[in-house]
Amino acid sequence: MRPVLRSLRQAPVSSLQFVLPAAVAAGIFVVFQPSVAMAQDLPAQASAVVEEQAEEEIAFEADAVEYASDTDTVTAGGDVVLRRGDQSVRADSVTWNRVSGEIVALGNVRLVDEDGNQFFSDRVELTEELRTGAVENLLLALREGGRLAAVTGERNAAGEVILNRAAYTACEVETEDGCPKSPSWRITAKRVVYDPDDKVVRFRGAKLELFGALTLPLPGLSVTTDGRATSGFLIPDLRFSPSNGAEISESYYARLAPNRDLTATAYVYTEAPPMASFQYRALTDTGAYQITGYATESRRIPIFGATPGAERDLRGYVFANGRFQLDERWSVTGSLRRSTDRTFLRRYDLSRDDRLRSTIDVERISSNSYFSLAGWATQTMRVGEDQGQVPVALPVVDFRYRMPDPVMGGNVELQANSLAILRTEGQDTQRAFVRAQWDMRRLTSMGQEVTLTAMVRGDVYHSDENALTDTVIYRGNPGWETRGVALAALDVKWPLVGSAFGGTQVLTPRFQLVASPEIRNLNVPNEDARAVDLEDSNLFALNRFPGYDRVEEGVRFTYGVDWQFERPRWRIKTTVGQSVRLSRQPTLLPDGTGLSNRVSDVVGRTEVRYRDFINLVHRFRLDKDSFAIRRNEFDAVIGSRKTYAEIGYVRLNRDIAAGIEDLQDREELRAAGRIAFANYWSVFGSAIVNLTDRSEDPSFGSDGFQPLRSRLGIAYQDDCLEIAVTWRRDYVATGDAERGNSFQIRFALRNLGFR
Repeated sequence: MRPVLRSLRQAPVSSLQFVLPAAVAAGIFVVFQPSVAMAQDLPAQASAVVEEQAEEEIAFEADAVEYASDTDTVTAGGDVVLRRGDQSVRADSVTWNRVSGEIVALGNVRLVDEDGNQFFSDRVELTEELRTGAVENLLLALREGGRLAAVTGERNAAGEVILNRAAYTACEVETEDGCPKSPSWRITAKRVVYDPDDKVVRFRGAKLELFGALTLPLPGLSVTTDGRATSGFLIPDLRFSPSNGAEISESYYARLAPNRDLTATAYVYTEAPPMASFQYRALTDTGAYQITGYATESRRIPIFGATPGAERDLRGYVFANGRFQLDERWSVTGSLRRSTDRTFLRRYDLSRDDRLRSTIDVERISSNSYFSLAGWATQTMRVGEDQGQVPVALPVVDFRYRMPDPVMGGNVELQANSLAILRTEGQDTQRAFVRAQWDMRRLTSMGQEVTLTAMVRGDVYHSDENALTDTVIYRGNPGWETRGVALAALDVKWPLVGSAFGGTQVLTPRFQLVASPEIRNLNVPNEDARAVDLEDSNLFALNRFPGYDRVEEGVRFTYGVDWQFERPRWRIKTTVGQSVRLSRQPTLLPDGTGLSNRVSDVVGRTEVRYRDFINLVHRFRLDKDSFAIRRNEFDAVIGSRKTYAEIGYVRLNRDIAAGIEDLQDREELRAAGRIAFANYWSVFGSAIVNLTDRSEDPSFGSDGFQPLRSRLGIAYQDDCLEIAVTWRRDYVATGDAERGNSFQIRFALRNLGFR
């Protein structure tokens, strides 16, 4: 459709109407509504709305609009704004030639595309879809934080923008005070191709410049403008270890789909055969999962003292986990961790876990019920531990139902639970029980919080090959066994609130009375209640044993006090308490746990926090007779995020019999810290020292001071670059995981798809 014109030289004019050729096959209708209109000088604050037929609107605003009839050109000036959907253009002036369709934005041009990326230039030629054409002195600020500058640019027939003499960086170019600064790295290229359809910037002949000096080639580099990941090589890692010698690893990242990716890595060593690994990740409609695997073929040194052979073994490790929400109530969670041998993970510095656990759990959760069908399998990484004695728990069934209506003023919870434990070279145990528990909580007129509890439970056990369990008190009787459990408890708290030292304090005395008849504990196996120890976390527990297989019997009362103090920036919390058994009958709780005598040891915990600068936690257990420290645990964190120190110390001096392997004494010191300097630099270090001597644990050959691992390094980190050089020393060798010095160089560029 041809433009419909009226003489613009007639005055006055109350409205102006004409059709713009904004699309080849569709007309565009423009309406100006000035109060007084002249042909060559429309008044300030003229506005227009451009509607594309059957498509989205284009709108613009300007301080003034002029029309030249001889050239059929419309010029908008003074803070011009054009908008089309999520796109916008701002400029000092915009000229539109109605004959050629050319749109040119001049002066302080700022274009924002639909992904939030911003284009800055002195002069930009625009298409009728507000896309860039030819540009001069372009600066592209990506939404993800990167900046791309070019001297000139133009759009080719395929719609791509070709940039010449370009440079890219993800670093800030200004300080927090607004002063200019040089980026720590940038990428230069003679030619850069920007595809607005694929939202990808591709570099040709790219080179990486570090601190304006070091130059490294980066072939095949590309950057997305919408923040999504792209396929390509990652920056290699460099490392030296006493087990494998010098190491270099290179990874390739493949984006298979918007919801799936794969990372493949090759490792090359000077003192070991190469290794390969992969990581596959996927996001589905119901959940997500990932699979990681490592594989190599190398000579393995046995950990039990056998002479190593010359043959090579296929060695590797697989780790997979995932979670799927099937609907609003049902979910499935699983993980798999398996290694070919006990030293593979340590030799290749993948993990220092002493156990690898594989699980599966199907859950249903509603407002009043919970159901779980689970299974557990564990692979031990410990030296000297028999894998055949490590249990497999399958199935583990747990169902709980909370009655919606109170019974006698209290809440009732019903539970049914079953467990099957299998061992290839040890005792097998099956257990099932049903439980009903009633709890009623009330507040008295004086402010005391009173809780009444009643619980009954019926257990059925079956076990065989009980003699294969070394610790006699854990075995139980072979065959079928049944028992009943009953318990009643009264718990009273009395919070007292007042002011002190410019803040608020809460002093809460607490008293608990628990009664249970004689229980046939030793008749049934003990699989889940072995590591018992009195501490602040279980002082007021109804059962101080951690599992279901053992239950405290008799009558006992526990007393203690909680104190909390708060004032601006400060918070102090402390707990101290003790327990007394009223029965004189012997207890099955082992000596040294703090619970074997009628009067227990004294336990406590104190936490001191000052803003986010100081956090101190101390836990202790004092012998009731000699006041000897049986448990002393201290954790402290002091400092800011950039400069801090961490110290951890634990000593368990309980003198428990050597035959109870789950409760041996330990003493360990941990320390770590970081010191920041010169804005972006820092030094860091850590150390772990075993202080356990032979008298505390005969299995240790230490004289009381045995460093296990130490680390020291220096790092540079700014807004877009990370460089770290780390030295680490391992003092203990296990099989082919040798002790000695290791070195690692880590290099990461932010906002470039690398790490």
